[in-house]
Amino acid sequence: MQHLTDMAFFVTLAQSRNLSAAAQDLGVSTGAVSRRLSALEARLGIRLMNRTTRRMQLTEEGELYQEEGRRLLAEVDELEQRVAGRRAQPQGLLRVNAGFGFGRHFIGPAVASFIQRHPGVEVQLQLTDRPLQLHEDGIDVCIRFGEVPDARVTSRQLASNRRLLVASPRYLQQHGVPQHPQDLRKHRCIFIRERDEVHGVWAMRDAQGHALAVKLGVAATTNDGEVALDWALQGLGILQRSEWHVAPYLRSGRLQAVLPGWQMPGADIHAVYPARKNLSAKVVAFVEHLSERFAPLRQAGPEEAW
Repeated sequence: MQHLTDMAFFVTLAQSRNLSAAAQDLGVSTGAVSRRLSALEARLGIRLMNRTTRRMQLTEEGELYQEEGRRLLAEVDELEQRVAGRRAQPQGLLRVNAGFGFGRHFIGPAVASFIQRHPGVEVQLQLTDRPLQLHEDGIDVCIRFGEVPDARVTSRQLASNRRLLVASPRYLQQHGVPQHPQDLRKHRCIFIRERDEVHGVWAMRDAQGHALAVKLGVAATTNDGEVALDWALQGLGILQRSEWHVAPYLRSGRLQAVLPGWQMPGADIHAVYPARKNLSAKVVAFVEHLSERFAPLRQAGPEEAW
């Protein structure tokens, strides 16, 4: 616990203008703040802050300690909220948002089992082609793919997931197998229009991390993943789709991976909920329930997860 209290002390200190302001925030004397900082630096064996009577400046190591310390303290706070939330009885209205495809396949069944476990909770599951917003739309838990950049929310990864390029064996026999992303310009590609993505462009990286954006030869466009998958199975063209959706067809041989050495943008699956203290028991319980259901996928290898 001493390490955590030291982190909390230093994060507060780093946010202050000087030692005197930090002392006021902490409710101690300026000398006490100075002595504690010196003791912390001695324990770590590194200087964290250059200070004078009027100003303080973090060293490179101090910047790292502050940044990572703030993150760790937030994680501890979230853990305590989750543990404390288990004591309360989940009840009331819970609003959940997910995309159509993943929502039908995974979130709908998860909601059913959650209600059986917690009959005092009424769940409204809204499936949309465009993600709803927690604050603006009054949603309690959203299911999101990829990075979650909004600092106002908390996210918990449920499962790893990749975007893959796939095509039917028939299509590849007729049109050839692309050897490089630029070859996609000459192929028929199935494009799913989502949110405000640039039309007809796929971004990817090679094994060394070099990025490339390719303008596609588009055969057909849709905003529905099920329709796009059906087109790919019929041999209409090459499709970029999440691993959770195409993995069964790759195992059966009805689809084949295209350009497997190239990586698409990340698509890990997260539960996203408000970043605030004293989360309701229903939100805590539902996120825990999702985490339990997806645990086997997190424990499986990348090739067997889905």
